Amino acid sequence: MRPSGDPKLLEQRRMQAISLFQEGFQPVEIARQLGINRRSVRLWKAQFLAGGPEALRARPTPGRPWKLDRAARAALETLLLRGARTAGYATDLWTCPRVAQVISRNFGVQYHVDHIGRLLRSLGWSPQKPERRAIERDEEAIRRWVKMTWPKVKKTPRARGPR
Repeated sequence: MRPSGDPKLLEQRRMQAISLFQEGFQPVEIARQLGINRRSVRLWKAQFLAGGPEALRARPTPGRPWKLDRAARAALETLLLRGARTAGYATDLWTCPRVAQVISRNFGVQYHVDHIGRLLRSLGWSPQKPERRAIERDEEAIRRWVKMTWPKVKKTPRARGPR
């Protein structure tokens, strides 16, 4: 499994391990100092001996590249923060189909609706449903009922004891 973290930071850690190796440290000592597995140190050592420093350089992250680059994703987030009404929808609720339409309209990129959730999670958004509340709702009457009536009607737990 690929370790998490910035590729340049991971590369720097590999180079640090090799410099410690060149100073005469054993793989177990290097692993302890850097807080990594000794097998990783041995693997990096073998790669370094076979291909030199170039063998330990950072490589592009595997997987399909994003359809929207970093700047376009930031622009999308700005559009989403303005609200769905600003984008021309009747309600201020963002749905995956609506977000897909906004992306298509503003960036000329087609996203399948099922992949919009992954894109939104990468932006730090989470799925949420708005609470349904009656227009006639009286908050003061609800607070009064909870304070005065609810304690009288709620069941109280029976005292525990021998049966």
